[in-house]
Formats: sequence, C-alpha cells, structure tokens
Amino acid sequence: MYNRPRIIPVLLIDDRDLIKTKQFGSPTYLGDPVNAVKIFNRKGIDEMAILDISATKLGKEPDWELLDDIASEAFMPLSYGGGITTVEQVKRLLATGYEKVVINTSFVRKLELVTEAVNLAGGQSVVVSIDAKKVDGRYKCVISDGQEVIDSTPVELAQKAEAMGAGEIFLNSVDRDGMMDGYDLDLVKSVADAVNIPVTACGGAAGINDLERVLHEGKAHAAAAGSMFVFYGRLKAVLITAPTEQELIRNGIYIDQAIK
Repeated sequence: MYNRPRIIPVLLIDDRDLIKTKQFGSPTYLGDPVNAVKIFNRKGIDEMAILDISATKLGKEPDWELLDDIASEAFMPLSYGGGITTVEQVKRLLATGYEKVVINTSFVRKLELVTEAVNLAGGQSVVVSIDAKKVDGRYKCVISDGQEVIDSTPVELAQKAEAMGAGEIFLNSVDRDGMMDGYDLDLVKSVADAVNIPVTACGGAAGINDLERVLHEGKAHAAAAGSMFVFYGRLKAVLITAPTEQELIRNGIYIDQAIK
C-alpha cells in the first residue's frame, strides 16, 4: 500500500442536482454541487470525482457550464465522467481544468476513444470506469448507468483497459452503492491482482474503517466514496464531511513518515 493513498469523494450529478443513489437507483437530493465543492475545499481532500449519471443515459453532452463552475471553485484535482464520446470532448474537459477523464460506457461502445484519449493526454489522464454487479452468482459489468448488463467480467475489462494504455481503473460495485455496509473486498482484490495500474475502489463505504480495509485487504490504490462524505449519523442527515489527516494517520491509512 502507498504511504499516502488517495481518498476521493464522489459527487453524482443528475440534471445539475447533486444526488446520492442506492444500487444505482433511489436518488436522494443533496443540493447544489458547486456549493458542495466549496465546502470540500476546506476539508483538505486529495482529489474529487464528478460523475454525471444522466449524461450517457440520456445521450447528452457534458454540462460544460456546470463543469466550468465546478472547476473555477475547486482547489483539488478533479476527474470527470459522463457523456464523453469524442476526443474533442476530452480535449475540452482537460482545457477546462480537469486532470482526468473517466470513460465508462464509451469504453464498451467506442473502444477507440480510450486510445485516442491516451494519445492526446497520456495514460495518467485516462481512467476507465467499471461498474460491476453479481448476476447469477458471478461478477458481470454494466453500462449506461447500470441499465445494461454486458457479457464481460470486471477482470476482463480491467485487463483490456490496461492493454489500451489507460492509467487507472475506477471500480464501482453496483450492489454496494449507497448501502454503507463496506466495500466488496473480493471484487476489488480480484481486479487489483489482475492489473498493474492503480485501482480506485468505490461502493459501500460507511466510515474510515472501510477505507482502511479496502486499501489493506482489497489492495486498492485509492478509496472513493459518496455516502460517507455527504451523510451523517444514524438518520443520514445531509452533512458534507471528511476524515482529518490525523484520523487517517491514526487508522493506518496515511503512514506518517516522521514515525517510520
């Protein structure tokens, strides 16, 4: 595990609203995404992922005006996914101030886009997102915001993405999304063991102990989450929060070099 693995809040956008889903459905409205970014600025987070879950599903362009507003307010590195279908969009996204493009459905529908994006920006800026769920006891992948199951396993897609030059895998468990009962460690470890590029795990985190487990036991390179950063307490009141650096050190997630 890295001395300082990335901890990444994920903001889901649906028609300009900030929401949080459960198993890719049952959205809860959380407010304005730009205001959320302003609050996260004060939390000292490593990176933020912005995912527009309606863009691909509805066949829409990315909401460039909203993406401009977010980038102008964010003090942390940003990645974005949703509705990316052309290399021209990738170029515009990077010019807007986003460090990484996240490609999900287009990785299956338009395979050459990953190659084009890597040639344009380098593998470090290209993330292939894999949404996985169990179907008849086996892991399968889904696209179009979980609407379509495809005949590929997460390991197969991850290995293909690595072979095409993608620099990172964003692995999301549909079954654990929003459930706050821990990451699917078997899923994460199976993909992390199968590739040599970083794997960011997402889906299921309820707190700092889940981050520690997915990084240590799941062998993820980074831990992403939604609910644990936007809900608080047993009643899940909407409150944007994040663990402090000292909490991350105390729980063995960050390794304090002064102690080593």
